[in-house]
Parts: sequence; structure tokens; C-alpha cells
Amino acid sequence: MTLNAVTITPERLAQHLEEVWQANRPPIAPFSETGLLSDVNEAYAVQTLWTHLRKCKGDKILGRKIGLTSRAMQEQLGVNEPDYGSLWASRYFPIHDGIAKIEAERFIQPRLECEVAFLLENNLKGPGVAAEDVIAATRYVTTAVEIIDSRIENWRIKLVDTVADNASYGGFSVGVWGRELLQRGLPNVRIALHQNGALVAEGAGSAVMEDPAIAAAWLINKLASFGVAMQAGDIILSGSVAKAVPIERGDVFEVITDKKTALRVTFT
Repeated sequence: MTLNAVTITPERLAQHLEEVWQANRPPIAPFSETGLLSDVNEAYAVQTLWTHLRKCKGDKILGRKIGLTSRAMQEQLGVNEPDYGSLWASRYFPIHDGIAKIEAERFIQPRLECEVAFLLENNLKGPGVAAEDVIAATRYVTTAVEIIDSRIENWRIKLVDTVADNASYGGFSVGVWGRELLQRGLPNVRIALHQNGALVAEGAGSAVMEDPAIAAAWLINKLASFGVAMQAGDIILSGSVAKAVPIERGDVFEVITDKKTALRVTFT
């Protein structure tokens, strides 16, 4: 479907993204190249409208995700600042018997990232939130994987494209919640990703804006500029510690911390 840059509305852009998401249609041309979007605030408006469409169809927000926090991801996608999106419950993949089994055909051009996830015990509202405020409001942390996916052709994105596209959200899964990683110090946490038995990516929490809690504080303060706060029980995915790895059907991924498997994911 061709969209007319003269007559298109933010509501129509959100509906177009929803159509691609629901029907798993071929990706679309970048909004930034077709003249449909040029301003980041407009892109967040499209994202908000798309989330509203999801909620009207019964989806729920489990929390928020931060994207493009590591230098590796910023260089990989050619942007220079973070973004955020919503964690839609329809793409949360829980662990059963030690593994999360995910249907690869649900995605268009998926990649996998390793992250540190927060589970909030208290509400958090900016502005002025610092990393120590995030830690104080956190009940548990864990290692997580995020599946990033793009409705934009060939991942040819600029910031407005990924922001409108719910920060390239595909889905996520989390390990067992606890406080061990907090006690170790989040910048010191090292995460290795194995794909079909081979090491394909690794990094430390310090790759995420020097500290995943700093990234989470950025999120809280950014949300405040749109009049939004995080609530107790919300999940925050703080951003990838290393490069994103392409996913193929049949892949088995293991996320390893301290030489122990923290999370296992298969794509069927």
C-alpha cells in the first residue's frame, strides 16, 4: 500500500504499522525516506496511537523497553541517542521447564539481544530521577532477551522510523527474578550469548550507558516529558549489552552469566 505524504495522518501511520504487525506482511519503506515523518515527537505520537490500537484489541502493557543504549547498537543502526517503546503482553514469552519456545514465523526480520531487566516495586515518575532512585524502587532484576523486529525494509531505519515502530519491538522473555545481579553491581554483570552452541555476542552491563540503572533513569525522565510514569509491577528492559544477532527458525539461544545458563530460548 502506498501512503501519500500530503494527506497521511499519524492515526493512519499507526494503523499501517498495526496491519503489518497483525498480518505479518512484508516490511514497508522507511517513513524518514518517504517524507511521512521527520520529527521525533511526531514519531512518539504515532507510537502512542499504535499502542492505543493494541490496547483496544485487548493487549496490555507490561512495562517499557529502552533501545539503542549501547554504543554497539547505535553504531549498528546509525543513530546516536536512545529511544523507548512499550512491552506488549501479546509478545511476552514465559519460560516453561527452563526454556522459552517461540514461533519464528511470528516475526518479519528478527534479531536477538541480551539485556538486564528490572521489576519495579514502587512507582517512579520523573523528571529528576537518578540511577540510585531506580535501584531503590526495584524489587528484582534478571537477565532477559529481547527480540527486536522491524516493520521497516531491511532495517533501513533512522530514529523516527524505529520510534514510530515501537522501538522495533518484537517480543521478550526474562529469566528468574532475584537480587543477585544487584548485589554484584549492574555495570559488572557480564552476559554471553550462544547460538546453537557457538558464542556469538557478549558484553557487560557497563555497555548500557555505563550502567543499566542510568538507562532506566533516562527512560523515567523521558516518559515524564510525555506525562507518563512507571508503576509498581512494571518491567523495564534496559537495552542490549552487545550486538543484535539475526534469528533463524531452528535456532537455540543460551544466555549465560557467571558460566551458568540464565535463560534458554528456541525458535521453532
